[in-house]
Amino acid sequence: MASPEVLMMQDRGPMVLVVVIVMLCVSTVFVALRLVSRIGIVRRVSNDDYAIILAWLIAFGFSFSICYGTSVGLGRHEANVELQDHMPLKKAEYAFSVLYNPALMATKTSICLFYLTLAKNHPVFRWTTIATLVVVNVAGAALTFLAIFQCRPVGAAFDDPILPSAKCIDIVTLYLSSAPVNIITDLALLFLPMPILTSMRLPRNEKFILIITFSFGGFVAVVDVVRIAYLESAALARLQNTSGSAASSAANDYSWIASLSFMWSAVEVDVGMICACVPGVKPLVAKVFPRLLDAAKNAGDLTGNPFYGPGDAQWANLAPRTYTSSTSAPPPPRTPTNTAHAGFNPDDTMGIPDFLTTPDTTAAMLQEAQTARTATRVTRTRSPSLTVFDFVNVKNPKSMVKMTNKESICPLILVTILFFLWGFAYGLLSILNQQFQIVVGINNAQAIGLHSAYYGAYFFAPLTFGRLIFKKWGFKAMFMTGLCIYGIGTLVFWPAAVLASFPAFLISNFIVGLGIATLETAGNPFISLCGPPEYAEVRLNLSQGVQAIGSVVSPILAQKVLFKNVQDAPSLIDIQWTYLGIALFDVILAVIFFYLPIPEASDDDLEMIAERRFSVYHRKVLGIPVIYMTLISGVFSQWCYVGGQEAVSGVYQQYVATVRPNSDIGPFNYQAVGHTVFAVGRFLTAGLGLLVRPRRILLILYIGVIVISALAMDLDGYKGVAMIVLILFFESGIFSLIFAMSLHGLGVHTKTAAVFLTAATSGGAVVPGIMSPVTNAYGVRYAFCVVVAVFSFGAIMPIYLSLSQAAKNQVDPVRTKRNSILLGEKRPCTPNRAARVFGAVVRRGKKTSSLSTESDMATIEHVEGRGSQERPSG
Repeated sequence: MASPEVLMMQDRGPMVLVVVIVMLCVSTVFVALRLVSRIGIVRRVSNDDYAIILAWLIAFGFSFSICYGTSVGLGRHEANVELQDHMPLKKAEYAFSVLYNPALMATKTSICLFYLTLAKNHPVFRWTTIATLVVVNVAGAALTFLAIFQCRPVGAAFDDPILPSAKCIDIVTLYLSSAPVNIITDLALLFLPMPILTSMRLPRNEKFILIITFSFGGFVAVVDVVRIAYLESAALARLQNTSGSAASSAANDYSWIASLSFMWSAVEVDVGMICACVPGVKPLVAKVFPRLLDAAKNAGDLTGNPFYGPGDAQWANLAPRTYTSSTSAPPPPRTPTNTAHAGFNPDDTMGIPDFLTTPDTTAAMLQEAQTARTATRVTRTRSPSLTVFDFVNVKNPKSMVKMTNKESICPLILVTILFFLWGFAYGLLSILNQQFQIVVGINNAQAIGLHSAYYGAYFFAPLTFGRLIFKKWGFKAMFMTGLCIYGIGTLVFWPAAVLASFPAFLISNFIVGLGIATLETAGNPFISLCGPPEYAEVRLNLSQGVQAIGSVVSPILAQKVLFKNVQDAPSLIDIQWTYLGIALFDVILAVIFFYLPIPEASDDDLEMIAERRFSVYHRKVLGIPVIYMTLISGVFSQWCYVGGQEAVSGVYQQYVATVRPNSDIGPFNYQAVGHTVFAVGRFLTAGLGLLVRPRRILLILYIGVIVISALAMDLDGYKGVAMIVLILFFESGIFSLIFAMSLHGLGVHTKTAAVFLTAATSGGAVVPGIMSPVTNAYGVRYAFCVVVAVFSFGAIMPIYLSLSQAAKNQVDPVRTKRNSILLGEKRPCTPNRAARVFGAVVRRGKKTSSLSTESDMATIEHVEGRGSQERPSG
């Protein structure tokens, strides 16, 4: 610890003053250049320009209050602040705490309004920008209101010390609680325009310039993270001071540490304004330094159209063309309609090239492009299936239902990463719920409420927005949406940790559940459908096995490393960095998924698969088509299985402690063994699926889990521990088998069926709540009667599959000609049947070609992914 003399000499005030003034001056220069560009060059002023002016005015007051604060003690240790400066310092702190959120809100509003001017012909971009704009302003207004009325009465914010009768909100805690909103909106503003920019048909270096121009917003997110780190230090110092511990020395006092957090707050606001002004300055740079960007030469060389972008619908889908020296010259360049310069109508919408160019540079680019084309007269060919000016090959991938095992490997590996991710999240949340219960002191009912919030989201997400996105936009959109929601949920943990708030943590669990449910809604059917259908159960068990590995790794990592010393509220704050890392990883993964060629399965493809075994899939059981009867039994069995699984998981450690009370290993280590056995069981189920029919495996697993659960009610010691470990082993493959078999033959209803099967996972929110009062009243071993009952109800599905011949034919895989005959597939692929299959497609409004080509006939004859050799001879 530094000596009192050293502490007297320490003063961060000058550094804070210099940084704040320099950043304000730099941001002022950029705002001025933007206005010169907009007024003098583009000759158009929009609402986003007015918003940035408002942001600068508020930022000026915000920066001035910090500068004034440095003159009255900000940056010095509290012991070195003069007594007469205490109240002025309090007023300065109040001023910049009130002005911070409005400055940030006005800056982000300006960026959103700018994006809206570029949203022509991009409805998804427009509506997501509007949503971001609403979040920015609603959250900003709420935080500003809280900052203004941080004390009751308001004047108590200036008192030193604060009177006992007054009630005040810790402003640093408020800042930390608002961190998720800032990070979420920062990332949204950074990534929203990227899909449009990277899909523009522009020369590569011109596209790079645009992307770099719009990527300056990433600096805001980086600065925000740095600011939060200093806010965290200030919050911990204040908590330590409040507790009166030895750590509350002058080295940890608030005015000393908080100075850096407020300095970085000013840097964040100024950097935000600079980033907001960078795109608007580009026309001025192009005017003053026309050769710097060299856009005209590259536009003439590569595209022949300097404004070939997504804003022009007529140029977006040009047919392939070839120009040679022996043929006629290429047509003269089309003069683009530039609404930004022609009529100067502020209500006109415009594209990105319109905004980033000027009348003079437009004419120059057109003239030089025409000269370059006339002079060269070289052969140019644009591939109809490949966009050569984009960063990625946008050739549409093959439909997943037509892929062979080899072709499906890469997309399966990619999606299996998501399985590991939500397995990791589940294990992490499970341990964190336990730690949160210790720190905050919540009761058992509240702990069950946290668990139920997570699984309750499984019921809500698939049946609402999940089905809409899945049916309209497909698998890729579901993966991206789920990852973004998952990231938001992990960020919401921040206020829960800072405030040690049970409601905030409940909300965090629910949002994470929404994200994971969205991922599962698409992930499970993706694995089931991607490749030959006879291996659907095997593929899904393998991916679910990887998910189980995540559930094994994350609790061990959490218990032994991340949450090792979580015993009080301040230490919860340290854990938030883990969740920040998870959130950033989710966002990055969502961006990666956007650019990767993820295979899809249209309703027509799914219907065609179902039509291949028309006679099997259209049989009836009790007057109901067999495919729907199997789905109904699958949804019910899935609900029972997940409910029983979560009931066992919730009492696992309690059960081990009961049957083996003095064990040196510990209940947590026994649970880690159980999770490992669970993962191994899924891989074994996948291997067994190559030899045994899935419905028989499902029946064996259900019988095993029912018998072992019943034995767990009576056995003690190591035998009891062995029983609960074996329960996890027999549970392991049930989920995947139910899911994959329930999708067979549903055709256009496959995605809707996946929605219902995922919603059935909400059984995990109900059954643990039923088991808890039984445990409290009669003990944990007796409570396993609930598990036995739930699994017994779930066994209705494998019993039904074993008794119904129609159901057997539906779910049993077809791998050889012999199996095809035995399973009732007696209808060869005749031309009439092929015509009926494609007729169904035509009736759905899709134009198809005739069956004259060899590839079309191969598609029809591909019964279960094995080709025409699986067909009976007649």
